[in-house]
Amino acid sequence: MATDSARARVNSLLDENSFVEIGALVNARNTDFNLANVQTPADGVVTGYGQIDGRLVYVYSQDSSVLGGAVGEMHAKKIVKIYEMAVKVGAPVIGLIDSSGIRLEEATDALNAFGEIYRAKAKASGVVPQISAVFGNCGGGLAIINGLSDFTFMADKAKIFVNSPNAVDNNKEEVLDTASAKFQAESGNVDFVGSEEEVIGALRQFVSLLPSNNEAYDAEVDNDDDLNRNLEGFEVLNKNALFAISKLADFEDMSNVFEIKKDFGKDIVAALVRISGRTVGVVACNEKKLSADGADKAARLIRFCDAFELPVITLADTNGFATTKDDEIRLPKALSELTYEYANATVAKITVICGEAVSSAYNVFNSKGLGADVVYAWQDSKIGIMNSKDAAYILKKDDSQSLEELENEYETLQGSVMSAAKRGYVDTIISLCDTRKYLIGALDMLYTKSEDVLYKKHGSVK
Repeated sequence: MATDSARARVNSLLDENSFVEIGALVNARNTDFNLANVQTPADGVVTGYGQIDGRLVYVYSQDSSVLGGAVGEMHAKKIVKIYEMAVKVGAPVIGLIDSSGIRLEEATDALNAFGEIYRAKAKASGVVPQISAVFGNCGGGLAIINGLSDFTFMADKAKIFVNSPNAVDNNKEEVLDTASAKFQAESGNVDFVGSEEEVIGALRQFVSLLPSNNEAYDAEVDNDDDLNRNLEGFEVLNKNALFAISKLADFEDMSNVFEIKKDFGKDIVAALVRISGRTVGVVACNEKKLSADGADKAARLIRFCDAFELPVITLADTNGFATTKDDEIRLPKALSELTYEYANATVAKITVICGEAVSSAYNVFNSKGLGADVVYAWQDSKIGIMNSKDAAYILKKDDSQSLEELENEYETLQGSVMSAAKRGYVDTIISLCDTRKYLIGALDMLYTKSEDVLYKKHGSVK
C-alpha cells in the first residue's frame, strides 16, 4: 500500500480497519498572519489508536500537506492528548514524523507547544514504549521530540537535524549530509533504516516483540519450539554475533530477532529476541575489543529492558577495549554508563562467557561481581586479568621456570574457566550446543525475580 500521506501511513501500519481517529475536526485557532483564512485540517497531524497484530497502540502521524506539518498549539495538544490516553491504558505510542518544524506564524504559542510535547514524552518514558518513525523532515525542535523516544526508525530519504548540514561549520550538504539516514544511523541516533514500506514492516515486527507497558507481560507468546534443541552450528561470536543470536531465537527464525542500531558500534550486537516465547534483550560481542560506541549501544538496550521488565542475556567474548584516540576520549564515561546500567538493573541478568572474558572487560560485561544472577561459561573459555603469556612475562623473576612453564601454570591457576568456577564466579560450565537449553532454564527460574533497591529519587550516572 502506498504510504504517501499521513492517513495512508497510519493505515499501512495498523491492522486493517482498526484505526480510530481522535480530534479529526481540530483546527488552528491562531489568527495572526491571516491564519484565520487558512484551513488546517486536523491541524496537520492525524491522531488516534488502533491495533498491530491485535495489540492496542496509539499513533500520531504528521501531515506535511498542511502548513508543512509544522507544529503549533493545537497540533501539539492533539499529540499530548494521545500520550495522556496511552499512559492511562498502558499502550505504546508510535509517532510518524514528517514536518517542517515549528509553526512560525504561532511564535511563542508554538514554542510552548513544543515544551508540552517534550514534557508528555518525558513523563511517559519508562511507562509505555515510545517509537518514532521519520518519513520526511525532522529538524530543529522536532529532533528533540524524536530523541525522547526509546527507538527511532527512519526512511532512507528522510532527514533528521538540529542544524541543517549547510549551517554546520566548514561543511556543505554535498560534502557530508549530516541530516541523512546513513549519517544518523552511523551516529547511533537511528535504530533502523529502510524504504517507507520496509520501515512500516519493521515497525510491525518490532512492536510484536515489545511489552505494552512497564507492568505488562504481553511480549510473551505461546511457543512450541523444542526447549532442549541443540545449537548445531552455533560458533564463536566474533564477527558473527547476529548469526549466533538467531540460533538462540525460537525456531531460529529472524522474525523473532530485531537488531537495533546495526550501523553503530559494530563491535556489539544488541537485539530484542524471542526465546521460549518471551522477549529478552541480548547483548553480544561481535569483536574482541569493546568500543565507546559499542558500550553506549549496549547501555541503551539494557536501560530499556530494565524499565520494561525484559530479562537481559549477555554473550561475552572480549579481551579488552578499543585503542583509537576517539575511543580513549570517550571510553571512561561510556564504560561507566554501561557498568552502571548492568549494576543498576533489577531484571533477570544472565551471562554466557563464550570465549574470553579478560581484563576489566570481564566485569563490564555483567560479571558475577557486578550482579549477574547466573553466569555460564563454555568449556574452553578463558577468564582472567590478562592473557597468560603477558602475565608470565610480568611475573617471571628468575630462571627457575621458563616462560612457557610459567604461562601454563598461570593459565591453570588463574586464567581458566575452571579456576573461575572454583571461586564461584561461574555457576556452571556448559557445552556450546547446550547454551539455549541452559538459558531457558535460567529464564524460567528467574521469572519471579524481585530485588529490593536502596531508596533514592534516581541515580546520577548518565
